Amino acid sequence: MELVEQQADSLAALEERIQQAIDLVARLRREKEAALAEREAALREASAARQQLTSLAEEIRSLRTERQQVRGRVEKLLGQIDSLSAG
Repeated sequence: MELVEQQADSLAALEERIQQAIDLVARLRREKEAALAEREAALREASAARQQLTSLAEEIRSLRTERQQVRGRVEKLLGQIDSLSAG
């Protein structure tokens, strides 16, 4: 009878180890899925940030061009005022 009990204990221990392995695999899969979801979210956020950066860079270029145009107009007006005071 002792051999049967040892085999039953061994089988129970094996079943427990298999269940632990199954639980571990399931947990690792969940962690992997969570990590992939976080990675995708980070990639989407990075893409949105790049688009915003591109948009802001274009806006800066546009504002600089506009500032140059305004500066030119102001200088022209100041030149006209100087010519009036000289005359």
